[in-house]
Amino acid sequence: MTDRILVLDFGSQLTQLIARRVRESGVYSEIRPFSIGERAIREFAPDGIILSGGPASVFEDGAPRVPEFVFALGLPVLGICYGMQTMCRQLGGLVAPSEHQEFGRATIEIVEDCRLFRGLWRKGARLPVWMSHGDRVDLVPPGFRAVASSEGAPIAAIADDERRFYGVLFHPEVVHTPQGGALLKNFTHEIAGCRGLWTMARFRREAIERIRERVGRGRVVCGLSGGVDSAVAAALISEAIGEQLTCIFVDTGLLRESEAEEVIALFRGHYNIPLVARDAGALFLERLEGVVDPEEKRKTIGAAFIDVFEEEARKIGEVEFLAQGTLYPDVIESTSPFGGPSATIKSHHNVGGLPERMNLRLVEPLRELFKDEVRALGRELGLPQSVVERHPFPGPGLAIRIPGEVAREKLDILKKADRIFLEEIRNAGLYGAIWQAFAVLLPVRSVGVMGDARSYDFVCALRAVTSTDGMTADSFPFGHEFLARTATRIINEVRGINRVVYDVTSKPPGTIEWE
Repeated sequence: MTDRILVLDFGSQLTQLIARRVRESGVYSEIRPFSIGERAIREFAPDGIILSGGPASVFEDGAPRVPEFVFALGLPVLGICYGMQTMCRQLGGLVAPSEHQEFGRATIEIVEDCRLFRGLWRKGARLPVWMSHGDRVDLVPPGFRAVASSEGAPIAAIADDERRFYGVLFHPEVVHTPQGGALLKNFTHEIAGCRGLWTMARFRREAIERIRERVGRGRVVCGLSGGVDSAVAAALISEAIGEQLTCIFVDTGLLRESEAEEVIALFRGHYNIPLVARDAGALFLERLEGVVDPEEKRKTIGAAFIDVFEEEARKIGEVEFLAQGTLYPDVIESTSPFGGPSATIKSHHNVGGLPERMNLRLVEPLRELFKDEVRALGRELGLPQSVVERHPFPGPGLAIRIPGEVAREKLDILKKADRIFLEEIRNAGLYGAIWQAFAVLLPVRSVGVMGDARSYDFVCALRAVTSTDGMTADSFPFGHEFLARTATRIINEVRGINRVVYDVTSKPPGTIEWE
């Protein structure tokens, strides 16, 4: 069994990052609600426990608390932000509202050595960190000592080396805390004794065994979308059960230019996986006729997809299982007592689940993985780089990149503009530095002069963002030369567009993109 760390979730939007950072050091980690029972923790058998941050104040009525048995398990515990505050209060320390709140970049000064700061310790050393708190610790609990301070928090980190209890008021899981990864590794490896044996090669072997055990001699259908999640899931399942798997690819006509041909060539030619491909573009356009509302548009696409998928699945014969590319963030949010943006995100990006009447059991081989880990597994399986590094693409496809009614003319225009934008990004060597890039055909027309003629054509918006989790994003800082070159190509090569704009807005947590 691999070493493992349990993260107890107190509602922070950064909780997922804790587990991801721990896994980066080769230690398997899962997130569970703070209210988890003792039996569930013992069954998970963690080597250490991390208490996440959260939006609450320890003074609020009903503020979440660490289950008392956690401190009696004999395991090392690390509290982060709210996790540190509630740990202090529950173990006999004093926490008070702060007159000096700290949100954003800050600097801590290390005042005493401890195992958590191993390799970072130097008396008076100053380290940049990311803070997000409005309460402060005034008195450490018995057995603890203060080991770091900041301008707004005289007690910014605490340590009880004997019990292996630690707390930090800042967030080591974010990139804005440059030494945060080293600090977390000190907790997992130095303090909790983890060995860092969790790798994609190991996950691949174990996942194949789990798939074989669950499926037996049964047959599995997997819906291919062209995205990295379904591609990796299909490749992994195929390696486990071979021809017991049949993939169904529904070409909605809403994919990017040439994407359908690429998917079919990869899975029929390169991998020789049984594949049913259905060209249903005309059906989807017919269903979308007159549909303007974004949510109705998604539901319409979802219903059409289900109809086509179900029809093709029946033709295969006796099928018992449906493979899905469910990822760990979906699992986390579906079990979190704090809710989350998953309902909005899923509504925006997906086309709905299959009807219960199909009576299929699920196979979800990726449900323990984050997005970046799925990409790593894809590389481990030998999938082409073009598939592994492909930008996320929503299930409704280009339909949500066309605000208003979707028509074939608009689709053709957008596909060409989108292709040019991605070509220029690749030509500039920037594709891997961007999380997602796409073009949007705006529901407005602009008057312009092209040559000696007046034009009245569509406006195209370009968007490219950087992100680590898809929940937050910052616009990519293209240079003027790149944007000018791309806009010139689109206007010259795509009839129907006479103006191009670049969207530089950021995407805060929980928001969605273009409607």
